[in-house]
Amino acid sequence: MPRQPMTEKQKRVLTVALVIHVIMLTFTWRDLSRRPAAGVRGKKGLWRLASLLNTSGSVTYWLLGRRSVPKGELVLVDTEA
Repeated sequence: MPRQPMTEKQKRVLTVALVIHVIMLTFTWRDLSRRPAAGVRGKKGLWRLASLLNTSGSVTYWLLGRRSVPKGELVLVDTEA
């Protein structure tokens, strides 16, 4: 069965889903880079891979993958350089 071209509505839905995925991926990776290993349940590399593959990986990280860390232990990234 040949594929049908996507409708405009399908293209818009796919674009919105992709934008949401990229935003969630950015927030997840930024948090992983700033958070010490003790503040993450499991290995950081596995969380990066899970979040890269699909948006549910990022959501799962935010719901289950983080441990509370005292404020002084988070690494702040210098964005002015």
